[in-house]
Amino acid sequence: MTSLELVRERLDGFARRGACGVSPLYEHLASRAAADPEVAGLLTAAPEPFAQPTLLLAAAHRLVQAEPFHPLSNYYPSLGGTFGPDDDTWPLFRSFVLERADRVRELVATRTTQTNEVRRAALLYPALAMVKGPVGLLEVGCSAGLLLGLDQYGYRYQTEQAGQLAAGPAKAALGLHCALELAPGAQLPKIPKSVKVAAKVGLDRAPADLADEDTYAWLEACVWADQPERLRLFGVAATVQRKSPPEFVTGDAVADLAKAVARVPAELPLVVITSNTLHYAPGDEFVRALRELDRPAWWISHEAYAAALTHVLPGRTDLEAPHEAFGVLGLVRFEGGEVVSAKALAMTHQHGQRMVWLP
Repeated sequence: MTSLELVRERLDGFARRGACGVSPLYEHLASRAAADPEVAGLLTAAPEPFAQPTLLLAAAHRLVQAEPFHPLSNYYPSLGGTFGPDDDTWPLFRSFVLERADRVRELVATRTTQTNEVRRAALLYPALAMVKGPVGLLEVGCSAGLLLGLDQYGYRYQTEQAGQLAAGPAKAALGLHCALELAPGAQLPKIPKSVKVAAKVGLDRAPADLADEDTYAWLEACVWADQPERLRLFGVAATVQRKSPPEFVTGDAVADLAKAVARVPAELPLVVITSNTLHYAPGDEFVRALRELDRPAWWISHEAYAAALTHVLPGRTDLEAPHEAFGVLGLVRFEGGEVVSAKALAMTHQHGQRMVWLP
């Protein structure tokens, strides 16, 4: 169980920083849930690391999916709703979740937020391009493994200096767009037309089976309800993944890292990816596990600075993003138990819309 005080604090922070300016519906609901002990209390059924505001909102989204004719669906664009937040939104939401309190508690107690934000592939692509391929790719905290398909997606990077830069297969089923800005003193990264990936392995506590209808519905529910374009991209990426699924390993990000690494052929350069994963796992222990691997490894990290790069690049206060929705893209090289190189590449938006390349 998680304390009510902590849950309310997280809901308030999410409303003010995570959803503000990004999701009017979720900002509206989270801010009011933070002030409502009964609604916030539903989230206390989740274990503390997973008791995040997005989990409560995903549980509600899942139940509205199951009752698409309920008036609350009018406020869910993912279900065809066209209403923006108004005076009726919160009363409808509050009565809806409290009337189904047992089902909400069951969902938050047994599920975790599995965002599968495929747009983050556009952030990872330039970092992966810095490692000479073909590589063996291991995503930790992979959920359905959609980021492991990053070599199969098409990319359009909009820049002020060079216009639009294109990468990826010419006839890719999924196209992603990302604004690429330069910090003072930075130069545009090299973005090759392709990257070569020879093996794909995903490690997760509960890998998501896209063939399972209930699992698929839950993954859809984890997409923020007023961002239907994200839902569309998820569906296309899921179709791509089904045609060439990665190998999945069930296990813990730290304790079972070596087991998952063993599934990547030893002759391939090992590239480990984490993207908004270390919010749920201890970053210092994960870095220690990377150091203890019996082979060299690259680590592409897309995390908040305090969750990840602080453990290999301490003291970089310039990387402490002023907004919760932003993180840092990093590239770290481990060999013989040591950090051979570590670099912060870009400041990033959590959902892949843009990044600011660093000098």
